This record gives sequence, C-alpha cells and structure tokens, in this order.
Amino acid sequence: MRNRHYTIPIFVPQEGCPFKCIYCNQYTITGSKEDINPDYVEKTINGFLKTIPENSYVEVGFFGGSFTGIPVSRQIELLSVAKKYMESGVVKGIRLSTRPDYIDNEILENLQRCGVTAIELGVQSMDDDVLSASYRGHTSEDTMRAVNLIKKYPFKLGLQMMVGLPKDNYYKDIKTAKDIIAMRADFVRIYPTLVIKNTYLEKLYREYRYKPLTIPEAVKICKDIMLLFTANDIPIIRLGLQTSKNINQNSDVVAGPFIPNFGELVESELIQDMILYYLHGDMRGKVLFFTINPLMMSKFVGYKKQNIEVIKQVLDCELTILLDKQLGEDEIKVEYGDSCDIFNKKKYAMDVIKEGIIDLA
Repeated sequence: MRNRHYTIPIFVPQEGCPFKCIYCNQYTITGSKEDINPDYVEKTINGFLKTIPENSYVEVGFFGGSFTGIPVSRQIELLSVAKKYMESGVVKGIRLSTRPDYIDNEILENLQRCGVTAIELGVQSMDDDVLSASYRGHTSEDTMRAVNLIKKYPFKLGLQMMVGLPKDNYYKDIKTAKDIIAMRADFVRIYPTLVIKNTYLEKLYREYRYKPLTIPEAVKICKDIMLLFTANDIPIIRLGLQTSKNINQNSDVVAGPFIPNFGELVESELIQDMILYYLHGDMRGKVLFFTINPLMMSKFVGYKKQNIEVIKQVLDCELTILLDKQLGEDEIKVEYGDSCDIFNKKKYAMDVIKEGIIDLA
C-alpha cells in the first residue's frame, strides 16, 4: 500500500503581491488573516503532524499571495522553519506558489538553498487577452520564461490554470492545457472561476458585463482538460477550490460553478462517459458485473446514484458492483456472459483523443 500524501498548508495571503487580479480576494479564498511568522509556521506544522499517520509522505506548502514577492529575508525566515523539519526527516518536501513574473535565477538559487522542492506557478491562462482582461499583470511569455528557468533546477514544477475567466472560451482553455503539457509540468491544478464578494469581478457580474460558467459548462471543459493531462501522464492534484468557511454557496461565493465536490463530479461524469464509450453493443437484458477499487466507489456510483441509473437506462441492463483492492484506482473490469474487459482513464483518454471526440481545434 502506498503512503498517503499530506500537505501542511501555510497561507501567506496577499503578501508580496501588489496586483489585484479581477477575481481575487485572498482573505476570502484562504480564510486567513493571521500574522505569519516563524512561530506561527512551527505551531501550524506541529499541529498538523499530530493528526497525520506515521509513515505518511508529508510536505509543507506556502500558499496564497506570491511567496517570492515578499522580501528575501522574510522568505528565508519562514522557509528555514520548514527546512528544519525536512532535515529531521519528518517532512519530505517544501512547496510554494508564486507568479511567473516573480521568478529569476537569484530567487531560484535562494529557494534551492532553503530546501524548496516544488514551485507552483499561477499561469491561469496562456492567452494574453484573457490575462489582460483578468488584470493578471503578466503575459504568457513571462510564464514560458519562468518555466524555462525553473527547469534548470531540480524543482518539481506545478502549473495552475483557471477556466471561465473574462474573454475566455473552451478553445482558449484547451490551448492553455496543451501549452502546459508542452511545458512539461510535473503536476497541475485546475480552478473554475468563481465570483467572490468584494472583487472587481463581482462588480462586472452585477453590471451584466461578465457571465460565469454554469456547472455543466465547467464540468464539460474540465473533463476534456482532464483527458488531455491524463493522456500525457500529468497528474491533477486539485480540481476546484477547496471549501472553507468563506468559500461556500451560502457565504462569499456570489456566482459561478461552485459545488463542494466539483472535482469528484467531473471524475464521476468522466467514468460514466468511459463506460458508455466501451460498452456500446447490445446489452439488453444482460447482467453486467463491474469490479472496481473501493476508492472509486463514490465516483463510480455518482451523485444520488446517477451513474448507475444512466448506465442501466442507456444500456437497458442490470449491473452488480464488486470491489477489489488489487485493481488500480481508475481501472474498471466489466464481465458479462463470456466477455471480460478492463479499461482505465489513461486508455480512454488516448482513445477519445485519437478518434477526435475531444474538440481540439
């Protein structure tokens, strides 16, 4: 059994970031107004370590704002606390998030000395019109320059993208995903754009100058992007904003495709698509035996058992679910009569891309 991966989050909201992106309210997103100092970092790490099982893979992550934009002395001050836990072997890595235009060789040399193992860049889009309309303050060229610099060092590279930004569309999102693949990211995060209270995007929304994605639209785009990344072996470590006391339908989210389990909804619909893609023959009256890893169960069944009902209705069949921990987490074995097939998300992604089912124009 593989060790579970835990990231201890240290939120450094707004520090180091003079820009005010159109969608951004860092306090609302992170829920943090704490004074971030070495004592706070140590206290946070110790608090999380008490709850994390032994033999887990543990990282410390500095998120929010733009970490490499804060004074170097302060970067060293905060990172040195996490490095101490790394040197003791309790923590295996340190990651941080920042902007593409806040990366240079001097910054990277310092991060390497401080024990940083992964850098996440807020790319958001590779379309300059979208970046400009979102008040990002950097260009796609800045992103490519930063990526090329980071690739000269032993850091893991994470790239974050958003869908549904002003002046964005499906094809621009697909292009951003393809550019991220070309930049050889080690992992990605995908965030549908939400309208948050007290942002300029809220003003545009209330003036009918911005229309957010619906949940079905966001799911469709994210499914296709997920297939692209899956086909190219790039793991998606986060899909959708994490729920907090502020990021909640009844709190600071004004509009947009927000549901607490957005990522699971996307994966669940993808599983439904995959099953219907491979089982397109005459299944009328047959009993299908699906064997899955227990970790896939909720995604396989779907919200309110929606996947089960759709599969039964479309294929006009009955089905039984069996569990097997030996199967991969995204593998499905299906048996009916004398037939037995096994397929997974990677195979499906490559097949539908090859057949042109995803619109990559």
